[in-house]
Amino acid sequence: MNISVVIPLLNEDESLQELYDWIVRVVQSNQYSYEILFIDDGSTDNSWNVIEQLAQKDSNVKGIKFQTNYGKSQALNAGFKIAQGDVVITMDADLQDSPDEIPELYNSIILDKLDLVSGWKKKRYDSKIRKNIPSKLFNWAARKTSGLHLHDFNCGLKAYSNEVIKNVDVYGEMHRYIPVLAKNAGFVKIDEKVVQHQARKYGETKFGMERFIHGFLDLITIWFLSKFGKSPMHLFGLLGSLMFAIGFLSTVFIGISKLMRLFYYHTPAKLITDNPWFYIALTTMIIGTLFFLSGFLGELILRTKRDETRYNISDKIHL
Repeated sequence: MNISVVIPLLNEDESLQELYDWIVRVVQSNQYSYEILFIDDGSTDNSWNVIEQLAQKDSNVKGIKFQTNYGKSQALNAGFKIAQGDVVITMDADLQDSPDEIPELYNSIILDKLDLVSGWKKKRYDSKIRKNIPSKLFNWAARKTSGLHLHDFNCGLKAYSNEVIKNVDVYGEMHRYIPVLAKNAGFVKIDEKVVQHQARKYGETKFGMERFIHGFLDLITIWFLSKFGKSPMHLFGLLGSLMFAIGFLSTVFIGISKLMRLFYYHTPAKLITDNPWFYIALTTMIIGTLFFLSGFLGELILRTKRDETRYNISDKIHL
């Protein structure tokens, strides 16, 4: 199979028929063998009924319906598990991503031998204050942290080789950082393509300003995982050693100063508890010990990690 189109969605019943028609027109005109995977992330409108109707007419349409809303990352994770195409293309269901981009994305993976191609919405039709400016700041921070020089990490329109999506685990809200996850997994042939961005035709956006806050927090998480995910003791052990060393040296300083007062200056020494260095020593040694324990626990969790079910599926079509 040439192409799998994975479409996560939430309450997009108005756009699904038009999106389906558009995708089919493009793939059939290019004579691609294809499948269209709709992942309904707990929609409360008529989205699943529309998907069922499309599947009755076209066996290439497949669907997964979540019991409730688990998030875009979980929807992509479910789609990636079942995608069979040599090239997997993701896009949003709101018609802001153009299926006309599919042939060029496909050729970038097959002909140019790339692992991943990320869309870049160079010209956007979103609110500048609510989306464009925060998005620029977010992408700047992501570039600096990840080392990947992509302009639009959050673009839903991306193309992957099948090998990439089978080896990258998308969880939490990490869908924004799939290129970073792919890089960390050893897939380095990553590029971007300027794609057309269209104004939303139906409904309203499902993402508010809080997604940028979550995005920056996830960025810190993925930086930590990329640096220390395989050996958390390298970070926590280092911090623990530094803090414990500060505490130990403070203790030595307290002891020496007390002995100096008694035997050199022949003056009564203050109580240790009256010396502020006592509390510095006590606090830093406790913190150092806690860092060590955190490192040990991280190593234990890493070695006992088991797969967990992150979503419940209530219905399937053609699967």
